[in-house]
Amino acid sequence: MTNSLSILYWPGFESRAGLLSDTLGLQCFAITASASMSGMALVVDEAGLALQQLGPNAPGPVRCDFSSGAARHRRLYGGGKGQDIAKAIGLAHKGFKPRVLDLTAGLGRDGFVLASLGAQVTMVERHPIVFALLTDGLARARESAEYEADGELLGILDRIHAVQSESSEFLENLTADQSPDVIYLDPMFPPRDKSGKVKKEMQLFHQLVGKAAEDSDRLLSLSLQQANYRVVVKRPAHAPFLSGREPGYSLKGKSTRFDIYPLKKLP
Repeated sequence: MTNSLSILYWPGFESRAGLLSDTLGLQCFAITASASMSGMALVVDEAGLALQQLGPNAPGPVRCDFSSGAARHRRLYGGGKGQDIAKAIGLAHKGFKPRVLDLTAGLGRDGFVLASLGAQVTMVERHPIVFALLTDGLARARESAEYEADGELLGILDRIHAVQSESSEFLENLTADQSPDVIYLDPMFPPRDKSGKVKKEMQLFHQLVGKAAEDSDRLLSLSLQQANYRVVVKRPAHAPFLSGREPGYSLKGKSTRFDIYPLKKLP
C-alpha cells in the first residue's frame, strides 16, 4: 500500500490514531489493512504506541516502557547511585540532586534512571515520532502508577519534563536562571551491542531518524557554555572522544564510557 511511515490501529483505537494522524501528519489505517504494507508503522493498541517494522520476518515492536520490564528491574535492583551514569552526573556526591538536561533523550531510559535517583530531568527529543513514543511511555507509566498507587514511581515522573525541540535551539533559548546543573549527551552512534533488542531498536531508529544527527561539535560547545557544573557524554567504550575533545576524566565500563567535562566543583 505504501512504503512511507503510517499509523496502524486496532479496533477501538480509532480516536487515538486520528489524533496522532493530525499531530504527525501521517495517514492511518485499520490493522487489517497492514498485510500489503511495507516499511515502518506506528502501531496503536492496548499496550500503547509502538514503532513496528512491517513485512515478513520483521522484528517485534519498539515501545517506551517505564513501569515494567527492564526499567522497573533497573529501578529496583540496578545499583542505585553506584552506577557509572550516577557517578558521572554527580549523584554520588552527597546531597547533590542536580537539574539535568538530557539533550538526546530518545526513549528516555537514561533520563528515567537519573530521575529515579533524585535528579530533576528535562528530556529533549528532536524527532516527532520518537517524541510521540517517549510521551506515550511517560503517560502510560503515570496511569499505571496511579492505578497501583505507586507513590515512588509518581515521584519519579514528577521530576521529568519532556520537550520536543532541536537541542541546539533549546540551549540557545535558555535564560541565565534556566541553566542546568548538568548537561547529558548521548549522540546516536552505530551500535556495537550484539543483543537482539538493542540491535533491533537501533536499526529502526537509524531508518527512522537517519544516521546524521545534530552537529555534535556545536552541541558540545554550546553545552559547555550553558551547564553550571559539568557536561557528561555517553560513548561506546572504544569510540573516539566527541568532537575530538578530551574530557577531564572518564568512567569506562565493558561496552559504555562516560566522558566527564567538569566546569566547576560540585556544591
